Amino acid sequence: MEIITKTRFFKPTEYSIYKPKICFLSTYVPKPCGIATFTNDLLRHIDNYNILIPSRVIAMNGKGEEYSYPEEVVKSITIEEINDYLEASKYINDSDIEIVSIQHEFGIFGGEYGEYLLEFLNNLKKPCVTTFHTVLPNPGQKMREIVRKISERSVFIVIMTNIAKELLHDYYGVSKRKMELIYHGVPFSYLRPTNYFKEKLNLNNRIIISTFGLLSRGKGLEYVIYSIPEIKNEFPNILYLIIGATHPNIIKQEGESYREFLLKECERLKIVENVRFINKFLSLEELLDYLGATDIYITPYLNPGQITSGTLSYAIGCGKACISTPYLYAKDIFENGKRGILVNFRDPESISEKIIYLLKNPERKKQLEREAYKLGQKMTWEKVAWEYLTLFSRVSSSRGESVSIYFEDRLLPIKLTHLETLTDDVGVIQHAKFSMADRKTGYTTDDNARGLVVVTKHYNMCIDQKSLNLINTYLSFIYYMQKSNGRFHNLLGYERNFLDTDGGDDCFGRCIWAIGYLLSSEFIYENIKGAAKHIFELAFPQIENIHSLRGIANCLAGLYYYSKVENDGRVKDVAKKLAERMVENYYNSIDQNWKWFENIITYENGKLPCGLFYAYEILEDKKYFDIGIEALNFLIELTIIDNRFIPIGNNGWYVKGGKRAYYDQQPIEAACMIEALKRAEKLTGNENYQNLALIVFDWFLGRNTKGEMMYDPVTGGCYDGLTKTGPNRNQGAESTISYLLARLEIEDI
Repeated sequence: MEIITKTRFFKPTEYSIYKPKICFLSTYVPKPCGIATFTNDLLRHIDNYNILIPSRVIAMNGKGEEYSYPEEVVKSITIEEINDYLEASKYINDSDIEIVSIQHEFGIFGGEYGEYLLEFLNNLKKPCVTTFHTVLPNPGQKMREIVRKISERSVFIVIMTNIAKELLHDYYGVSKRKMELIYHGVPFSYLRPTNYFKEKLNLNNRIIISTFGLLSRGKGLEYVIYSIPEIKNEFPNILYLIIGATHPNIIKQEGESYREFLLKECERLKIVENVRFINKFLSLEELLDYLGATDIYITPYLNPGQITSGTLSYAIGCGKACISTPYLYAKDIFENGKRGILVNFRDPESISEKIIYLLKNPERKKQLEREAYKLGQKMTWEKVAWEYLTLFSRVSSSRGESVSIYFEDRLLPIKLTHLETLTDDVGVIQHAKFSMADRKTGYTTDDNARGLVVVTKHYNMCIDQKSLNLINTYLSFIYYMQKSNGRFHNLLGYERNFLDTDGGDDCFGRCIWAIGYLLSSEFIYENIKGAAKHIFELAFPQIENIHSLRGIANCLAGLYYYSKVENDGRVKDVAKKLAERMVENYYNSIDQNWKWFENIITYENGKLPCGLFYAYEILEDKKYFDIGIEALNFLIELTIIDNRFIPIGNNGWYVKGGKRAYYDQQPIEAACMIEALKRAEKLTGNENYQNLALIVFDWFLGRNTKGEMMYDPVTGGCYDGLTKTGPNRNQGAESTISYLLARLEIEDI
């Protein structure tokens, strides 16, 4: 097929759009770099829409690199020099530039994972739009934080595939409404028979397979070479073209060792006549000539997480039948075999099989070419540049005001993966070293009771086997920890030995809450409920003996849920005794400026007003509701400041008449506060409580005093607390369960 390129200039009057003054931050031609070429193509085609407002470039340079840049490059940054980033931001702030387009790739910015870019963004006063050329799944903590901060400081994020959108949302917590999908640009082309270009390149009578781009070991070219002997047996005139120079950074590190290795492999396999190296950085015209001569294009890349590929995009745009390993971009753009065929990583046999298949099935090959070309027409640089220009115009006309982000965009999928990691056949292990379960710390009934609530809620929502298995594990643990008098041990060593004589009132209350909640489920099997009822009945006589406030509050919750399914006359009597103890504590502590149950505010604070809400629902005595609302509103005033949740810290708490502690902030405070706010919203119908619950949940997602994400979307765990210096990176049971309790509570919002 022949490719004829056509540069099309549009008069500015054909489109009624404002073209802002744009500055690109990127590598730039003549640097031999894919991002540099992309930026140059994008800039030229944007400027075609109004040549009277030329775009500018701040070019990224490696140390010691010198290039003869074109006139649009107004400044450069040495990648390793952090002060250059600050100077560049000052230059833009003092100029008439209206918007910055950052072309992001981790390797072109300095610091770990390109963190020096944050120095630029933190000081930039003009709006910016960032294009992510790489989005990696399962990122480490630091990479995730850097990407998240770049996203926060950008008005919009441009991604090139739907997979990138899902990764940014699921792994990095970036709102989908902040993302714009714009394809990788490709040259406009017409289709003609390939013989024209084969004749031009002296490739007559050859079947051409090709790969182009800068050479490096991650390209996996050797696996195509290993497939050639098998293909040659069927098609002796096969010729594999490896087009492109070795990557400059690779040259610095190891010279041409990879190319030399490939050449030696060709000699060893006696296929020198069937493999040809075009060892140069091609001009666009030369590249299109070779693509025009290509019968099958292949990208055998080895990185499964690769999210873009300019070379594959060009081949698709030129209407080529393509074969590729299943990295993310190829899987996305091939769309289940519609536009290309996938082969296994590092599998020459798979490659030869698919190439031979296409060569023997010309109709299938033509079908791939038609579908590829159809998509390619949506990816032409003219269309891509227009989409970028439209986006830049929107941002500029709004003066860079933040895009509206809806709360549901920030919600990440509910994952039980880390809870499963912490759980063995005994129960959930108490602590973790980072995300690894720390078996030395053993188990607590507290965590297994809370965990039982989580997995019961999850089972009610999903009816899945995973949750049901965990329900059995946690219920069995609670049964094992129950004493003959109905109370519970709390601490169990990893060797399954009891480490206490009695777990205390708080532990008892959590068990009553968990068992009561399980019994109220419409979906749990009766035999499981039978075991739970046995535990509850043995514990019931002890409920009226509970005196700790949090134990009382949790018992009231358990009694409320129990009363929904059991018409037990004892419930109201014992609930009244417990509720009156809370009321007595409240009246003994309050004054004009202090509306709390004790003279100190400590932990699980939302549980206390919430306990009275449950008492009100059981007993229908408005006194409990009024005190609960008064105490909750007092807690709201203390902890929700400027639309941000700042829980009482455990390093000193808040003593009446003293100063409140701000650190360390615990995840359980957010979970308990959300439970109380949701209960208040249910009882009052006041949507403000629901909105406050969303603000509290945002504490997990980075809207906190340190601006740090507390939830780890990779593991599904939550960090153990927010300290003065940032998150405690351990992901123990209490924190992870607290996040899941909070996440499941707001699922109904």
